[in-house]
Amino acid sequence: MKAVIQRVASASVVVGEDIVGRIDHGILILLGVEKGDSEAQADWLVEKICGLRLFSDEDGKMNLSVAEVGGALLVVSQFTLAGNCAKGKRPSFDTAAPPDEGKRLYEYFVASARQTGIPVETGIFQADMQVALVNDGPVTFILER
Repeated sequence: MKAVIQRVASASVVVGEDIVGRIDHGILILLGVEKGDSEAQADWLVEKICGLRLFSDEDGKMNLSVAEVGGALLVVSQFTLAGNCAKGKRPSFDTAAPPDEGKRLYEYFVASARQTGIPVETGIFQADMQVALVNDGPVTFILER
């Protein structure tokens, strides 16, 4: 399971002409599910992301978590994180979880994140989404489990 996380001043997801998810201050999470991924990996990622001290304290040091600053999470399924571009010109998605398993683990991740008490917004699994963000910093990390 892979996640690209970005500290944002704001972020939103549009499907068609509808805003389906929107946060102000918080973390945008692009989540990729691969074959063999499990609930344990999702739980680890949720705990790690929610506990990371990505936000500045009064001294300007990254010492505060998303919960400590009253932020929110925007979770977007990102199938292409499972892409392998090592050979040729077209990415291979051989390691990506099948759609039903990817959706199940994506929804599990979202449910686990909601149990933390942090507000959680989402995109729509397998939809053609337009994701907009104002990256704060910029602060971006890649997590794998």
